[in-house]
Amino acid sequence: MKVALGVSGGIAAYKAAEIVRLLQERGIRVQVIMTRAAQEFVRPLTFAALSGEKVITDMFAGGEGNSSGNVEPNIDSAVEHIAVAQSIDALLVAPATADVLAKFAQGMATDFLTTLYLATTAPVVVAPAMNVNMWNHPATQANLEILRKRGVRMVKPGEGYLACGMTGPGRLAENDVIIAALMEALGASQDLVRETILVTAGPTREKVDPVRYLTNRSSGRMGYALAEAASRRGARVLLVSGPTALTPPGAAEVTQIESAEQMRQAVLKLLPEATIVIKTAAVSDYRPKSTASQKIKRTGPMSLELEPTVDILAEIVRHKDSQIVVGFAAETQNALENARKKLASKSLDAIVVNDVSREGIGFDSDRNAVTIITHDSVVDVPETTKWEVAQRVLDEVVRLRQRILSTAPNVRA
Repeated sequence: MKVALGVSGGIAAYKAAEIVRLLQERGIRVQVIMTRAAQEFVRPLTFAALSGEKVITDMFAGGEGNSSGNVEPNIDSAVEHIAVAQSIDALLVAPATADVLAKFAQGMATDFLTTLYLATTAPVVVAPAMNVNMWNHPATQANLEILRKRGVRMVKPGEGYLACGMTGPGRLAENDVIIAALMEALGASQDLVRETILVTAGPTREKVDPVRYLTNRSSGRMGYALAEAASRRGARVLLVSGPTALTPPGAAEVTQIESAEQMRQAVLKLLPEATIVIKTAAVSDYRPKSTASQKIKRTGPMSLELEPTVDILAEIVRHKDSQIVVGFAAETQNALENARKKLASKSLDAIVVNDVSREGIGFDSDRNAVTIITHDSVVDVPETTKWEVAQRVLDEVVRLRQRILSTAPNVRA
């Protein structure tokens, strides 16, 4: 996901640097566009260093010399506003000055930011910041009303002491309020902002000898999708991952493990920090009773004595305090019946079950179809992307949390 962050001229321009960091924590790429006035308050290099992306400061990025020494226009830069407009998932302007709001409202394309606004069809969020009299002026309020009618989302400025020495509305809204408005525009509400979610993902490996191990087909995609989705919805994410070929979500705090025992130790260590546990990892049920210190040579038929691995989900429930615990079950037959038994026997708050015998979903796939079972509901999620499945699971987690808060005595949200 990519967001264009427009920074216009004003004393609040420096606060946009923190917005870049907050978006990156949610796994979002940020490309900064600065007006000429904004560069008087913050240097472009600051945003380039923070975002790791090119900072756009002008409509035309300069030219390249030809053989005669003359400078010819850079054709790529001439249409860059179109390329950026098509590549972003949202445009956020923070701070948005009275000048920028007026140009947006009147459809003026005088620089890269105002041209980008006209060229993009992505959601637009503006966070105004200006002098109190400028904010209250009928022209500004008329421009705001025009933008609202066009679907632009407005983050109301805060009130208080302003840099100009006056008091009243006009100061840039707090960054968490701006981020919440943007994430809502992106379809990712910040309903997990006070939660710490512990997610386990991927397979485990149980060594047979120095070169062989027992494992399973889990790719880790479901757990990684949950970790990223939770992060975008504002949660702090603790990801305990078995070996996968995936790149972990940038905002997650990742603990890499290999064996079931290593996963058990990592999970129990992190459990006191978590408010929610979602266990998607496909932990090996058995491991070799003894591990050979040298590679086992091929000499003909052989037998391998196995013993059960630790039941990590049972350990979590045994050691938990008030955490919500969600388990996953991959079944090949009697999926719902087996899942309900696991929900009860493990004392879980919810269980997500999928039939992995179906072709094209589940293991090694970006798609899945699941049923989410709690003690008072059954939610079927037809075949869709694992990203969408992750969102539906988190929706149920939020519902469980709200139910707990509403029924617990003397609990304040």
